[in-house]
Amino acid sequence: MKSDFLIAITQLSAEKNLPKEVVITALEAALVSAYRKDSFAANQNISVKISPTTGEVKVWAEKTVVELPLDGRYEISLDEAHRVKPDVQIGETIEVEATPPNAGRIAAQTAKQVILQRLHEAEHSAIFEEYADKEGDIVIGMVQRIEPRQIFIDLGRTEAVMPVVEQMRSERYRVGQRLKVYLLEVVRTSKGPRVVVSRSHPDLLRRLFELEAPEVFSGAVEVKSIAREAGYRSKVAVAARQDGIDPVGCCVGLRGIRIQNIVSELNGEKIDVVRWDPDASVFIANALSPAQILRVDLDEGNGVATVVVPDKQLSLAIGKEGQNARLATKLTGWRIDIKSASVDETEKVEAAKLLVETEGEATVGEELLAEIPAISEPALVSAEAPAADTTFTPSGVPFKPKVTVGKSKIRFAEDILISAPPKLGAKPKKRKKKGAQGKEGAEDGIRLKKTRRVPEIVVDDEES
Repeated sequence: MKSDFLIAITQLSAEKNLPKEVVITALEAALVSAYRKDSFAANQNISVKISPTTGEVKVWAEKTVVELPLDGRYEISLDEAHRVKPDVQIGETIEVEATPPNAGRIAAQTAKQVILQRLHEAEHSAIFEEYADKEGDIVIGMVQRIEPRQIFIDLGRTEAVMPVVEQMRSERYRVGQRLKVYLLEVVRTSKGPRVVVSRSHPDLLRRLFELEAPEVFSGAVEVKSIAREAGYRSKVAVAARQDGIDPVGCCVGLRGIRIQNIVSELNGEKIDVVRWDPDASVFIANALSPAQILRVDLDEGNGVATVVVPDKQLSLAIGKEGQNARLATKLTGWRIDIKSASVDETEKVEAAKLLVETEGEATVGEELLAEIPAISEPALVSAEAPAADTTFTPSGVPFKPKVTVGKSKIRFAEDILISAPPKLGAKPKKRKKKGAQGKEGAEDGIRLKKTRRVPEIVVDDEES
C-alpha cells in the first residue's frame, strides 16, 4: 500500500510536470482538510507528513497536557506526554501522532477532489512563475486552433492567446504552423494563468535583431527606436556604443544575410535600418531614406520639421500612401512637413515680394505725412479800414477784393490751366444758329434729326 501511494505520487509529478516535493506538499495540505472532517475536531490543529522515500502517511495533532483529560481529541495526560517529551509540564501544548487506522481509504475516497484542486493550483502557480520571467522575450509555439477573434498557440506547458489586434494583417495562419511570437503579458485568472502573445509588437523586431546580430545582443550596437507597420514596412534606428563599429552594417550582415533572415521570419516585411544621430536634422534626413534631402528646418517650439527635397524625390520621400513620411514621424518623434524645391523657391519669392511691398507702403506713407503742410487759421479782414494792398479805381473809390471770411478758397485745375494761344491764320468758327423747330437746342433738350424730303415723281402710264 505504501509503495503504491509513492508510485501514484511519482506519476502525478510526471503528468503535471511538477517537482515531486511540490506534489507531496499539495497532498499533505489536501489530507489535512480530509482528516479534519472525518477524525478530528473542526478547529483542531493537525498536520500531515508524507515520507518522500517510503510514502508513509503520518498525522500529528496538537494536544494540551492536563492531569485528568476529559476530551481525548484536545487533551493528553501528563504520563502520556512524558513519553513523547520528558520535560513537558502541565498546561503546555505538544504534537502527538494520531494517525487514523483507515488512512489509506480516506486518502483514496474523501480527499480525491481536494488533492486534484491542490495539484491544479500548484500547476498554475508553477506555470505563472515560469512564463512571468519570460515576459518581453520571444517564445516558439505551434498554432493549435483558430477562432474568428483569436488564435490559440501551444507553448508546451500552457496555451497562449493571440488576439486579432496582435496579429499581422498580411499573414495567414494555419493549424500546426510553428511561429516565433513575442510574449506580451502573463495574467492570473480563476482558470489559471492567461498568456498573451503578439506578432505585431515593435519589440518583436528588436528581439529578432538580438537573435540575429550578436553586437545588438551584447550591447555594442543599440536599437534606439523602432517604427513599425506590421506586415508591410518598418524603420529601425541604430547607434554604435563603441568606436569603429558600423551599426547599420552589423544589423544588415554580410551580403544582407542577417536582415534577410528577419524578413523571412516576418513573411516579407520590408525593413529600413538607418543610423541614429544626436543632431535632429541629420536624424530626420536619415529617417526619410532612401529619399535625398536638400534641407531640414526645425521649429523646436512646435516640434515641426520642414524638409525640402528635389522635385523628382518628392513622391519617394512621402512614400506609398504617405507610409515613408508616417514611419519617419514615428521614428524621430517630430512632425515632418515635406515640400519640393520648386514650391520652396516660389514661397521664398512671394515672401520677398510681400516684404518689399510692405516696406514700400510704409516709406510712401512717411513721405506723404512729411509733405502735408501745417494748416493755419484764415486771416480775418476788417470791413472798416482798407487793407494795405487795397486797389483804388480811377474814380478814387477803393476796390476791395471779395474775401471769404473763415473759409479757404478751393482752386480747381480749370482755374489755373493756361489756355493755348490761337493758331496763326486760323479762321474763327461760326456758331450755328439754333432754330425753333426741328433743330438743335429744343426746349426739351432732345436733339432731333432733320429728315430730307424726297420729291415724289408721278409717272404717267400713257407716256410710258
